[in-house]
Amino acid sequence: MFVTHFYENKTSVLSQLLVKLPTVEEDIRIKGRKAKVLEVLQMDEYNFQVKIVFEKIPKKQPLKEIGKKKR
Repeated sequence: MFVTHFYENKTSVLSQLLVKLPTVEEDIRIKGRKAKVLEVLQMDEYNFQVKIVFEKIPKKQPLKEIGKKKR
């Protein structure tokens, strides 16, 4: 078992014990969000740091109806 720390831009996102380490360029899900593994660093025999980047979700623009006002 390995202690795995997931980081996004120097921000700790998740720490957990894993039996199998993620590989570089692997797509994973963390807290319900899609992420891609950028780098896996070994700190010592059982500690690893995994650098990830979350998938950007575009914000939806509200539809505006022409000629109608809110009351």
